[in-house]
Amino acid sequence: MAENKIFAGPRVRRIRNGLQLTQTAMAEALGISPSYLNLIERNQRPLTVQLLLKLASVYRIDLEELQGEAGSGLAELREVFADPLLAGELPGDQELVEVAEAAPNVSGGIVKLHRAYREQAARLRDLAALLADQGHMAALADTRLPMDEVREAFEARPNHFGRIEEAAEALHESLSPGDDLSGSMKAWLRKEHGLAVRTLPVHVMPTLRRRFDRHSMRLFISERLSPFDQLREIAIEVASIAIHEAIAAELEQFRFSTAEARRIGRFELARYAAHALMMPYAAFLAAAQRAKYDVGVLAARFQVSFEQAANRLTMLQRPGSGGVPFFLMEVDSAGNRLRRAGAQAFPHARFGGACPKLNVQAAFAVPGQLLAERVQMPEGAEFLVIARTVDGPQAGFHERVRRTAILIGCEAAFANETVYGAAAGLPAIAVGPACRLCERQGCLARAEPPITRPLGLDEMATGLSVFDFQ
Repeated sequence: MAENKIFAGPRVRRIRNGLQLTQTAMAEALGISPSYLNLIERNQRPLTVQLLLKLASVYRIDLEELQGEAGSGLAELREVFADPLLAGELPGDQELVEVAEAAPNVSGGIVKLHRAYREQAARLRDLAALLADQGHMAALADTRLPMDEVREAFEARPNHFGRIEEAAEALHESLSPGDDLSGSMKAWLRKEHGLAVRTLPVHVMPTLRRRFDRHSMRLFISERLSPFDQLREIAIEVASIAIHEAIAAELEQFRFSTAEARRIGRFELARYAAHALMMPYAAFLAAAQRAKYDVGVLAARFQVSFEQAANRLTMLQRPGSGGVPFFLMEVDSAGNRLRRAGAQAFPHARFGGACPKLNVQAAFAVPGQLLAERVQMPEGAEFLVIARTVDGPQAGFHERVRRTAILIGCEAAFANETVYGAAAGLPAIAVGPACRLCERQGCLARAEPPITRPLGLDEMATGLSVFDFQ
């Protein structure tokens, strides 16, 4: 009979702490003394059948969770300590069982740290091989990280994923959210998965936007986020659970080369799914056409941010029911391009997006103001481009605000289908794909010499820019 005794003190303690109960409060609810509960939590007394049933009925606990072993956490720890670096540290598995059982969060942290160590070692090996092949002269900028692989893959294809769109529409309909999508998603998480959503103050979660604690079954959201971004974080969690098969099917199409790239790709698709859930395809397309693609109006109608509505405009390319093929680019004040996407892939060859004369750069001088204009490329192609700054999470007194700028564009032929069509009647701004690829002469904004033309041919004349050519 002794073999059937269940010692699950650390798990009972985690359940109590997750519910924010004192030992006295839990003991009273279970009909036992606080001292007896204390002995149970210290594994000095086993759980009786009667107490197991009481725990299950009072706190809706799965009995298998209390009776099972450390499960996958133990298996992952075994894999970590099988590493040659750690293989001689432990004489057996007993200590691993104790860690996985008594401190699952610590166990998960060890596994995550070891995973990061292996991936970093793989990166260093790749970098070492690159340096060796090129005689130690390769620049660090030439290395191709997993994030680069994911960005290139997403930018090179249309920003539309049919399986995710259909699954998100069906999920939205089943939630019947009315005017309270956030409340409907929270209710679904609690009812279907026993998962509660809680907003945490900055001092508790200073560096994270969102964290899912699988042991207490709570989703923590940072109070730094705006209500719109909090809604998106909840939608990401709901979509990751409810339509994970559609996300996995789309992820499989990319065939990323590393586990890190697959994780990044999975997150990008979950973010896409969140937008699809917050702004269902058919409803959003109809509203966009009625509002002539006014981003501000769409943001207000669907109770989302300007950035979220702008992103959604690039996704409207369902076969037989498409919208204006917008593309999008996000940059910071230093000119770093953070994100690019397009309804028909981002137009690298025809637009580029690196010209310093684009209004996305001027937007930082007038935060929050929307700028619209028509631009012309050197070969004659014209685009309508709209730009506006967006602010990141709420910054503290000692922090600098994270401010980026969004550019939304489409070919000038579609301008009259949008509310911004008046800008198409203005004189076009002459821009280029990037300074290194542009041969416009006399450009006041030129920041680099072109790679196709020699400089300094005439010592008797100088141009408006130090990089001018003849």
